[in-house]
Amino acid sequence: MKVACFDRATVGVDTLAQLNAFCVVDAAGPFQDGDLHFARAVLEAGCHYVDLADARLFLQRFSTLDDLAKRKGLVAVSGASSTPALSMAALSSLTTHWRRVDSVETAIYPSGRATLGASVVRAILSYAGQPIRVLCFGRWGTAPGWGLLQRRRVAGLGKRFLSLVETPDLDLVSERYPSVRRNLFFAGVELSVMHLGLWCLSQLVRYRAVTSLLALASPLHALVSLLSRLGSDTGGMTVAATGVDSGGKYVRAEWAMIARSGDGPQVPALPALCVVRGLVLGSISTRGAIACIDVVPLADMEAQFLRFAISSHQNVIALKPEALFKRIGVGFEAMPIAVQTVHSPEPASEMNGEVDVKAGSNWLSRLVARVAGFPVRDSICAAEVTIDRCGEEEVWIRRFGVHSFQSYLSAGSDQGLVCEKFGPISISMMLNMDYTGFSLSIVGWSIWGLPLPRFLAPTTTAQASSDSEGRYRFDTLINWPPVGRLVHYRGWLVPATLAR
Repeated sequence: MKVACFDRATVGVDTLAQLNAFCVVDAAGPFQDGDLHFARAVLEAGCHYVDLADARLFLQRFSTLDDLAKRKGLVAVSGASSTPALSMAALSSLTTHWRRVDSVETAIYPSGRATLGASVVRAILSYAGQPIRVLCFGRWGTAPGWGLLQRRRVAGLGKRFLSLVETPDLDLVSERYPSVRRNLFFAGVELSVMHLGLWCLSQLVRYRAVTSLLALASPLHALVSLLSRLGSDTGGMTVAATGVDSGGKYVRAEWAMIARSGDGPQVPALPALCVVRGLVLGSISTRGAIACIDVVPLADMEAQFLRFAISSHQNVIALKPEALFKRIGVGFEAMPIAVQTVHSPEPASEMNGEVDVKAGSNWLSRLVARVAGFPVRDSICAAEVTIDRCGEEEVWIRRFGVHSFQSYLSAGSDQGLVCEKFGPISISMMLNMDYTGFSLSIVGWSIWGLPLPRFLAPTTTAQASSDSEGRYRFDTLINWPPVGRLVHYRGWLVPATLAR
């Protein structure tokens, strides 16, 4: 077997044809500009084509080469890399025969010593701070590239910062699994100073101080190369899915891969190697232009891990099947049917109605409300509320007119306690349920995980009931003694299907 290397920016059809190559692999990138001229030239020259593209736009346009590839009797495979080939294969393996897939989250954790190539740096800078189209809690919307900042502890890797990145998986998962309500893809640079530094720079784009960070590609690449020696030689990747398995159980399944001894950079090329091997052996007989999904099974790619210090495993955790309120409180079945229905998301409750909002009572209370994510203007407007199961937690998304805010609810440490997080603020409340509905009363609070004195805590009057028309009624008043009323909202809701 012979191998030839060349510059894809300058090579033409005639040069490619003279090589009389069986297959051409584009491992250079970046692919973010979506330019298909090289792939088209390869097919015109009569060669199979494989690339390591991880760019969303490139994959979206790739199918335009399908007629050419079929006419030539060739296969063109795009995305034969960590994403989407490996990530989608892992997801397929995790969810085989599942009845429903609710959420998917993928993350890549490169090792600090894995020097990022110039094309990778340019790829990240191309979307940093730019709006990325994502599916979150049943709706398509946008989130800032390199945003949704979080810090997570990963077995074998320690704590790593993560941010949203743009990949083809953001489209492909939703196409493959229509039931998915939340699908996100994260990546994290091991060195916190690098990750947070890029996050800070991305805010310049997000808030339109600059239009793009691509002008910084060269100096940032040099800086990354300089700092890489400070990181470890261990990286990894995880793919997690939540849903209902073949036996009807509510579960969370995760595939995890750990690469040690600096072998992480080998991973992106292994799916392409498997594709080329399949073409040579004749096990891949498909013709046309396709994304690298279901082309190579996960087992074939994992077999290549054995050549390196790379290991992978799967883990399935059974989640509690009952909805949050039914699980933590007493008297759930006594509540009105309308209230029970709303608080039995499977996997979500979606409601429409009307709300009367009274914002903070003064400028200081409005400032605090803005930090917490509450509305800061009085209004009577349409209301849309979604309660989405997120593992054993729930996410409540409230859309009041043009304003949207959300909170995360989880079970507290004692029976009847529920914890609700609004941004950095976490509130512990006692849940009381009876034949009229339920009420919540604050018993403790914290900011960024730091417990605060009870006498300084906000106070709340939060109630839900059913009216004479069978509609869900809510009334929530939140005060904070130092500043007064933060927000008061009340109104009614019906299931979204009835409101249409």
